[in-house]
Amino acid sequence: MSAAAPLAHADIARLIPHQGSMCLLASVEAWDREGIVCHARNHRDLGHPLRTASGLLSTCLIEYAAQAMALHGALCAGALGNALPIKPGFLAAARNLQFTRLRLDDLPAATPDELRIVASLQAGDARQLLYEFTASHAGARLASGRVSVVL
Repeated sequence: MSAAAPLAHADIARLIPHQGSMCLLASVEAWDREGIVCHARNHRDLGHPLRTASGLLSTCLIEYAAQAMALHGALCAGALGNALPIKPGFLAAARNLQFTRLRLDDLPAATPDELRIVASLQAGDARQLLYEFTASHAGARLASGRVSVVL
């Protein structure tokens, strides 16, 4: 994956529909036509919008991955000089999901203390996209799976 100019939270919020605390991604490490690598640092936030009475469940990593995919689509549309509006995407299915822990808010302290989300485009056309994703913390895999997006 090529190391395109890193993006910060404010840049990300301009490119995806998720705003305020629901914009979960903090930064982009790299992206190209095949995929994107993002980071998030809000998994310990007591005000996290997806936090439940049980804490921040690992299944929320699907939403982190979906936002990385939405950002990837927006970046690719701009990178290709597409002047047309970006089509909104809707998560249609999540398959082959694997989680290695129940919660994210109780991850062991690490340096850096961030989630790493990698989304790789597997196939797609004007109507749908298929991505694989992985999420990790301090080099340990937390989740992986495949997500179908309908445009």
